[in-house]
Formats: sequence, C-alpha cells, structure tokens
Amino acid sequence: MTIAPFVPHVAKAVDFTVFDDLESEVRVYCRKFPVVFHRAKGAELYAADGRMFIDFFCGAAALNYGHNNDFIKRRITEYLAADGLVQGLDMYTVAKRDFLTTFAETVLRPHDLDYKVQCCGPTGTDAVEAALKLACKVTGRRGVIAFSGAYHGLSRGSLAVTGERQLRRGGTGGYDVTFVPYEDGPGGPFDSVAYIDRLLTDPSSGVDLPAAVIVEPMQMRGGVYPASGDWLRRLRELTERYGVLLICDEIQVGCGRTGTYFCFEHARITPDIVTVAKSVGGYGLPMSLVLLRRELDIWEPGEHSGTFQGNQLAFVAATAACELWRQPKFRTDLAVAVRRLGRFGRELSTADFTVRGAGMALGIDLSDAGGPGRAARVQRLAFDNGLIVELCGRHEDVIKVLPPLNIDIPRLDRGLDVLRDALRTT
Repeated sequence: MTIAPFVPHVAKAVDFTVFDDLESEVRVYCRKFPVVFHRAKGAELYAADGRMFIDFFCGAAALNYGHNNDFIKRRITEYLAADGLVQGLDMYTVAKRDFLTTFAETVLRPHDLDYKVQCCGPTGTDAVEAALKLACKVTGRRGVIAFSGAYHGLSRGSLAVTGERQLRRGGTGGYDVTFVPYEDGPGGPFDSVAYIDRLLTDPSSGVDLPAAVIVEPMQMRGGVYPASGDWLRRLRELTERYGVLLICDEIQVGCGRTGTYFCFEHARITPDIVTVAKSVGGYGLPMSLVLLRRELDIWEPGEHSGTFQGNQLAFVAATAACELWRQPKFRTDLAVAVRRLGRFGRELSTADFTVRGAGMALGIDLSDAGGPGRAARVQRLAFDNGLIVELCGRHEDVIKVLPPLNIDIPRLDRGLDVLRDALRTT
C-alpha cells in the first residue's frame, strides 16, 4: 500500500450553516475537528474538500479495525445482497447464531471464560445499566463501589458510577455509590484496595456491603491510567472474600485495544460480569454485550430489553471481526504496531512528558508541561497537519492516541511524526 507524499493542509472556509441551524448544541467532536467528512478507509479520513487525515481517534475506540475494513465489509455486503434479516429484536437468527458460536470459539473458550452472553441495546451505557441492575438483583443489595476518574456512560445509572462532576450534573440515580481513588491518578498512587477493605471491615464506616465493584482495567477518559496486574488481582480477591460482584468495563479498552482481546487478561483474573461495546460491533456498527457467569443469569424474560438489541448487521460484522483474530498475520501485525507505539511512548517519556498506556492506547500527559492550553494547541496543530487525536484527563490535558489495531507501520509513523512535531512546536 503506497502513501502519498505529505502536503501540509491549507485551512479552507467550510460552510457549517445547516449544522448550526438544525443540529442541537450538544454536539462535541465536530467542534474540535471543524471539517465535513465524506469517506474513510483504513486509518484515513477524507473531507468533502479533499483533505486527508490520519485517524488516531478511531471513533473513541469504536473502529479498532479501521474504517471500511475489507474483510468485514465483504461479509456485510454479501449478507445484504442475500436479503439477510436486518432487524430481528431478540429472535433466533442465523446471524446471531453465527456470532455466538464464533465469539465462543475465538474469545471465550481460549480464555477459559464460561460466560453467558446478554445482547443489550446499541451503546455501551446500556450494557453498564444492565450489569448494575443484574448485580443488584443477584445480591439483593443497592450499593456500588466505583473509582475516581471513572467513565461508564451518560444514562442515569451509568452516570451514578461516573466520576466526572460536570457530566453528573445531568442527573444520576438508582444506586448508592461510594467513590474511592483509582490505583493511580493526578494525585499519585493510592492503595484503594486496602481502603475498600477498611471500609467494608469497619461497621461504622458508613458504607454498607455493596452489590458490586465496577472498574475499568485501564481508565481512558480519566487520563489513560492502566491498572497494574497486582492491583486487579488484589481487587478480585477482595470482592470474592466479601461476596461482592466484580464488573470489568471493557467498553473502550476491550476488543484488542491494549494488545490482548480483554484488558483484564494481563492480570489473570476472571470478573463476574464484563461489559463490552464499541469495537465489538466490528465495523463501527452499534452493539453492546454483557458477559456474565452462568449462575448469575437470573433475568426474567424481557426484564432488560431493547428494540435494537438484535442488530443483525452488527452480528455479521462482529463475527467477521472475531475471525480476524484467528489470522496469524493480524496478530503479528498487531504485535509489531504495539511495539512501535510503545517505542514512541518511551522516546517521549525521556523528554518533558509523562506517558502512560498499554498496547495501542497511549496517553501523553501535559498537566505538568503546559496543561490543557498546550494540549488543545497540540490537538489543533496536529489537525491542521492532517492528524486527528482526542484529549482526555480531568482537565483535557492528556493527549489520547488510539490508532487502528491493523494500521500499517508507514502510516503509523507518519501520524506519530505529525504528533511529535506538534509537541515540539507548541
């Protein structure tokens, strides 16, 4: 695959009239990337005016396999050409059968995970809502322990376990939530497992025994903070000791983003419940799942349902995405890209930056090197030179780098060069 010579972008006037006139003010990403996108392929996005951008955002990790992946697209187009069922609610379908079979053979059984699969609504927050509801139903308790810096979604239950104050103003409800510091954060390391143990041991702590602890094995929106294997193992041991369910939120870090299919794999633990969404849909198609231990599946029929829990095109795409993981070349190319991105991170960490991450997720923390102002300038300069990156962290002072898992090394290097230059220039 050839790459055209790099040509700096020339800012052009773009007409956003129809968007400003008709679309709600709630929109976010278009304000950061003010261009009208038209088509995309692999790691590249193309604007209607012909400009090309390398995509290190990937739909907030919903496009781990890149844009319009040929292998997955072929399966989708063949299914549509054969008039395959598109809307199936939760009925039995060939597409769902193929997905469940392939997912079990490719993901669950190789990892010795004896989970049932609950198909939820179209987005990750619905999986979180289902997981929390189920934990409370199973245990008969209403409490949940969550972590500072956490992000689990924007519906009311998911917001209740999300730490960000500004988002929580939209309203939370339904659960008694106790927040404790994550293993690491802007305030430095903290032994949160010992703290939880102390809360649950002390009959006067004011914290009742919860139904669940919900945790991201690597916090992304909070600033790209990976949990250590030791910390996750201690958390797993503690929840087992107290009879509390452990929910791992793999919505943004799962499906290979950290180099293995699940982020929690490196800790060698088995959560009670796992939420998966974003790239599980394979092609950017809406899909979310709850994976749960068999004995926890005490749902009554229809107790948690949704019109679009049976997105058949997402099943087809997700099946094809699972099959990619069976291909030696895919796994080899991913390992090469992980090493290359890791080397870039190590190079930066020797300079003026704190760098964190795992696999194909990197966070460049500028909180002590110019703060949110500099991060915003880096993001804009990168955009002006053909690279899209997102910001995260408490004050949007961390540059979040999420290339496609299957990006070719020349494109990866070009994007990293643009980012390096933007960091040096600002």
